[in-house]
Amino acid sequence: MNRTSPSDVKAWCIGRGFHPNKTLGQNFLIDRNILSALADAVGVTPGERVLEVGPGLGVMTEELLRRGAHVTAVEKDPALAAWLRESLCREFPETFELLEGDALACDWPTLLARGFRAFASNLPYSVGTRILMDLICQPSAPDRLVTLVQREVAERFAATPGTPARGTAAVWLQLDYDVRVVRQVKPSCFWPPPEVTSAVVAMERHARSTLDAEGKALLRALSKQVFTQRRKQLGVVLRRAPEPFRGLDPAAAGIDPARRAETLSLPEWEALVRTAPAGLP
Repeated sequence: MNRTSPSDVKAWCIGRGFHPNKTLGQNFLIDRNILSALADAVGVTPGERVLEVGPGLGVMTEELLRRGAHVTAVEKDPALAAWLRESLCREFPETFELLEGDALACDWPTLLARGFRAFASNLPYSVGTRILMDLICQPSAPDRLVTLVQREVAERFAATPGTPARGTAAVWLQLDYDVRVVRQVKPSCFWPPPEVTSAVVAMERHARSTLDAEGKALLRALSKQVFTQRRKQLGVVLRRAPEPFRGLDPAAAGIDPARRAETLSLPEWEALVRTAPAGLP
């Protein structure tokens, strides 16, 4: 089957009585140019290990395998998993591994211990952000992440300080990764077409953060708390915050307490974390 052929994809679905599940994000990529852009962004060399979540019919999986990558894919849908076993598992027995299960219930430390260079996914829009946030909180998360997401989600991932889209997703991702939107993807590039425009997002690990793992965990927890009241001044939010964040003083970190969460740069978030009393989680 030509996985980028609309007629082949439709025929496969009809022949197997398969009805794409919108909740699971089963909008299959059928555009060769977008597929090439995704694979180019992943940028693996032969022999490198890639983790993929939600391979679907295996369009990106096959492209990465043909470029020499060793791919481990996590697929939730039993029908799609069965198709991948009878097709790609047979064609690439040495370089393709299929894990059937829900990425939301994934044992990330055990899986990531295999040592993946990159992560690639056409993430389901309903739970994609949660999967990605769970992944990046792992110390052994891959150095390169490439994903297809809803355009508005991509804008949140790449949002800079002071912009309306800035929130916890941007802070958490950009703490360890440089984030860029590679290109937008029209609904017509998928079958069935989604109701929204998508975007390819590429994230490359950087080493600019000076926090250790404990400090990063505290920063994530603090930003999550503060962004629940994003329209209020930082000083007001922290004075009323529950323990252990109550009483943190932005002024002690050189930050005007009248500022709001979305205006803070990552160095300022880190400075605020360093004012926390020793021993905070």
